[in-house]
Amino acid sequence: MSEKKYTKRHFTATGFLVNDVCVLLHWHEKVKAWLPLGGHIEENEDPVTAVLREIREESGIVANVFDSGSNFEFDNPLQITPPFTILIEDINDPIEGYHQHIDMIYICILDKSHNEKSEILPTGCLWVDIDSLRKKKPFLTPDGQLISPPDDVAIIASHAIKVVNGY
Repeated sequence: MSEKKYTKRHFTATGFLVNDVCVLLHWHEKVKAWLPLGGHIEENEDPVTAVLREIREESGIVANVFDSGSNFEFDNPLQITPPFTILIEDINDPIEGYHQHIDMIYICILDKSHNEKSEILPTGCLWVDIDSLRKKKPFLTPDGQLISPPDDVAIIASHAIKVVNGY
């Protein structure tokens, strides 16, 4: 029987931000991959607040979490929208070393009342349609390489677009 590998774990929240039939990805310089927006959950922050904060910080876009309708009918205790799924991701950081992220994955939608200029994205962000995700199309990185999103990102992003659009 193999021994369990114990490691440090961080809680993170990630948002697959859907706008019509596209999802927003950004080039993550440290990881060198096209990823959805997200990051670490700060002390005393819930994951919904964290994912919406991270989307706004990384893209300037105001988003809402897509409600899957799984909340119960009571007022107390307070409920937050549960994640769509939770991933445990292995991270090999050059500074912190090996650790894991317990990543709460949310499907998010553009808050159209606050995003008149949503077509203006920061460098390294792009809207990706479902056909490009299915075909594993590579996208031009800020440093000029053509790289496709990782398989897990493409699969969850495609699914997020389907869920939001009802197909």
